[in-house]
Amino acid sequence: MFNGIYNGKQHHVSDIATVLSRAWNAGVDRIIVTGGSLEESKEALAFSETDARLFCTVGVHPTRCKEFEESGDPEKHFQALLALAKEGIQKGKVVAIGECGLDYDRLHFCPPEIQKKYFEKQFELAYATKLPMFLHMRAAAGDFCEIMERNIDKFTGGVTHSFTGSAEDSYKLLSFHNMYIGVNGCSLKMAENLDVVRDIPVERMMIETDSPYCEIKSTHAGINFVKSLWPSKKKEKYDEESLVKGRNEPCLVRQVLEVAAGCKGISDIDQLSATLYQNTCRVFFPHDLDAAADALLAGRHES
Repeated sequence: MFNGIYNGKQHHVSDIATVLSRAWNAGVDRIIVTGGSLEESKEALAFSETDARLFCTVGVHPTRCKEFEESGDPEKHFQALLALAKEGIQKGKVVAIGECGLDYDRLHFCPPEIQKKYFEKQFELAYATKLPMFLHMRAAAGDFCEIMERNIDKFTGGVTHSFTGSAEDSYKLLSFHNMYIGVNGCSLKMAENLDVVRDIPVERMMIETDSPYCEIKSTHAGINFVKSLWPSKKKEKYDEESLVKGRNEPCLVRQVLEVAAGCKGISDIDQLSATLYQNTCRVFFPHDLDAAADALLAGRHES
């Protein structure tokens, strides 16, 4: 979509540079581009090399796990992912293995047995690279947590992103000491979702956009807490000064922050922002914790 292509049709010029500029101007500090297949991970790495503030993941999304067997040689496919991850680590760009996990809402793309097999296999990537994991769990908490339990010693930490599960699901995830829960627009649709997010400890939470998907829509329960707005136009009337209606962007992470603060009853949004940023750095940038955020946190605690 950031190349102007929607459902195979070109609607406007590529505007990746404009989208990134809008993100940086909105206070976004770094962006992690997620890979969902071997080819997509290669593209994510190449793209991340275009800006010092861009990073990426290497892995295979649960709905695409058939690519291991369709490659004709699953082990060779795995080794290609491992080689790509190691290349990206050397370049200082690959910060996690993923997006991997289980998605039982979309079994028409990939059956559960194949999903489980190659979710478990990707823990070997995390173990070999010593990287954290960027995880996906949709309607599969039982099997997901069972596989996590078996492989808990193979990875350093991670986030289960775009969380839409129940309170019970969140408790299961938080029982893993090195697991965080990622929240975006898809996590904030219903009042019940807000109740779940409200009870996730700030110290174990991250926020994200998952753009170009998972925007906060006007029909979402969380919209009442949104304060920051940008002008938007339909893709057919593209204007680089406006967002494209229905397309999420990194700058809109500010709205996720506002909804998280609102449903938790937190008035000091800067403190919440600093804590969530620190959580993200702790997992994905452990050797480069932001000095400014450290200073901000220290100042808040002293006052």
